[in-house]
Amino acid sequence: MDISVVVPLFNEAESLPELAAWIEKVMTENSFTYEVLMINDGSTDNSWEVIKKLSADNPCIKGVCFRRNYGKSPALYTGFERVQGDVVITMDADLQDSPDEIPELYRMIKDEGYDLVSGWKQKRYDPLSKTLPTKLFNATARKVSGIKNLHDFNCGLKAYRNDVVKHIEVYGDMHRYIPYLAKNAGFDKIGEKVVHHQARKYGKSKFGLDRFVNGYLDLMTLWFQSKFGVKPMHFFGLLGSLMFFIGLIAVIAVGAIKLYNMHAGNHYILVTDSPYFYLALTCMILGTQLFLTGFLGELIARNSAGRNHYEISEEIK
Repeated sequence: MDISVVVPLFNEAESLPELAAWIEKVMTENSFTYEVLMINDGSTDNSWEVIKKLSADNPCIKGVCFRRNYGKSPALYTGFERVQGDVVITMDADLQDSPDEIPELYRMIKDEGYDLVSGWKQKRYDPLSKTLPTKLFNATARKVSGIKNLHDFNCGLKAYRNDVVKHIEVYGDMHRYIPYLAKNAGFDKIGEKVVHHQARKYGKSKFGLDRFVNGYLDLMTLWFQSKFGVKPMHFFGLLGSLMFFIGLIAVIAVGAIKLYNMHAGNHYILVTDSPYFYLALTCMILGTQLFLTGFLGELIARNSAGRNHYEISEEIK
């Protein structure tokens, strides 16, 4: 099979028939063998009924229906588990991503040898309240990830070699950083293509301003895991050692002051009278927490068995 198209969606019943027809037209014109996996992320409208009808009319269209809303990353993860095409295309269901971009994205993967090609919506039809934070967000992501050639990490329109999606784990809200995940997995031939961004035709955006705050937190998580995920003591050990060293200096200072006072005949001055005593105690506690609480917490989070388990009510194969 040439292409698998993964479409995560939430309450996009109006746009699905037009999107399906558009994808079918592009695939037919280019003689691609294909499948379309529509992942219904707990929609409250009749999106799933529309998907079932589309699948009955076109056997290339398949679907997965979550019992509740999990988010875009779980939807992509579920789609990636099931894809069979040599090239995997992801796009949003709101018709802002153009299926006409698919042939060129496919060519860049197959002929130019890219592992991943990310779309860049150079001209956007979004309000200023979204475009400015997006530019700042992407600048930070470029700096932290080291992927200097990408302008739009969060573009939903991307193409991958099948091998890439089978070796990355997309969880939480990490869909924003799939290029970073791919790079960390050893797929570092990452390209970019300027793509057409269309104004939303139906419905409204499902993302609020909180995604920018969450995005930065997720970026810091990825940065930490990529730098210290397999060697966490290089991070916790450094900070813990620093805290213990400061505590040790404070203990020496408290001991020296106590000995001086005893030599001077001030036997009633206690070590607890010195602020250095509390500084030493605080540093010891912080050092212990850095070595134990943070380290064990990261190991537990990274090895959680149920992190990517999602309840599915129906599936069309």
